[in-house]
Amino acid sequence: MQRRERTRHLIELGGLVQKAGLVDLTDDDRATLYGALLDLAGRARGQDAGDVLALWKRRGKRAFDAEADDAFPGPIRINP
Repeated sequence: MQRRERTRHLIELGGLVQKAGLVDLTDDDRATLYGALLDLAGRARGQDAGDVLALWKRRGKRAFDAEADDAFPGPIRINP
């Protein structure tokens, strides 16, 4: 059961890489993707790590919210 949960978690993380557009931007070059992720990890360990992580979190939440809004646009209103 734990292996299945771990596999699902890793698939979801890979989906985020795809959703962010990194696969297309790097032409699916795994070395480039890994290097970019290592750079991000280095930034997240830097002196301003708290600010960087907070910024990334805000951006991610906004993107998820915008995607949810697009998926469920709500009722159509017709003005008489």
